[in-house]
Amino acid sequence: MPKIRTCKTVAKRFKLSAGGKLMRRCVGLNHLMRKKSKSRRRALINGTTLHPGDEQRIIRMLGGAK
Repeated sequence: MPKIRTCKTVAKRFKLSAGGKLMRRCVGLNHLMRKKSKSRRRALINGTTLHPGDEQRIIRMLGGAK
């Protein structure tokens, strides 16, 4: 039986939080920053959790173990 390989592109985009949730980067941080308020920009830096419907697929790409 071959080893399960980690999809490296997925490993760079998603991180596992201390509570066991998958975290992803927030959208809207690349450009047009001047029109966004300071508080909105600070909130976008932190990232957000992944939608539960996508979790199983991403976990499988990360190597299977959560």
